[in-house]
Amino acid sequence: MLKFYTVNALAIALFSMLIFAGIFGNVSLWLYFLFIIIWAIITAIGSFQIGLNYHFQSFSHNHRITENEIAITFDDGPHPIFTPKILALLKKFNARATFFLIGKNAENHPELVNQIIAEGHAIGNHSYSHSRNFGFFSSNKISSEIEKTNSILKEISGIETKFFRPPFGVTNPNLKKALADTQMHSIGWSKRSFDTTKLSEIKILRRITTDLKKGDIILLHDTGPKTVAVLEQLLLFLQTQELKPVTVDKILKIDTYA
Repeated sequence: MLKFYTVNALAIALFSMLIFAGIFGNVSLWLYFLFIIIWAIITAIGSFQIGLNYHFQSFSHNHRITENEIAITFDDGPHPIFTPKILALLKKFNARATFFLIGKNAENHPELVNQIIAEGHAIGNHSYSHSRNFGFFSSNKISSEIEKTNSILKEISGIETKFFRPPFGVTNPNLKKALADTQMHSIGWSKRSFDTTKLSEIKILRRITTDLKKGDIILLHDTGPKTVAVLEQLLLFLQTQELKPVTVDKILKIDTYA
């Protein structure tokens, strides 16, 4: 699989050869632009597809697991309206999940953070601000967001999480350094629901359940009514398939908390 530093080293070598050829021969200008465009496309795909592990390893599934278990994860909460509804559904089906919490939302709704934990679910860090510009943050700023959220979660619950899910699933070298500095694990997914888009509930459910297998990690968001409706149907489906929803740490066999 392609890696960032391998691609960059190869790109520099090939581009140097192209320049060298241009000095002693006739190389069209469009060829330079084409080379740069191809490099940019590869880098963009690698940065936006967390499961490719282009910049660093993210744990996105464990298909070697022997138990009939999958992990349902929720990003962007806690939400005062929809998180309680999701928790009620999970309790009804005796299911466990992992909630990747935005720091400022946890700060505003500490009672929901504690409810999530009290009902047997796990929590992870999803940055403090979930800024749309997160992919352009410096490593120091990313570290600051991670540490601030961890501090908030620890103050609320006494728990210090080791799991981080990058906002929008965007990865880059700055995030790699920040994760190393803060000693966090990056958690991805193998089933992206797109439950925050205009897709219908039926199409979202189909995206999740098609070729779903043990060890998969499902991405949902506890921030809208569509997800609540999809979750109920998903939990019914999992019952028929005898797949048990558990927390991410059980799927990955690594500790959630420090």
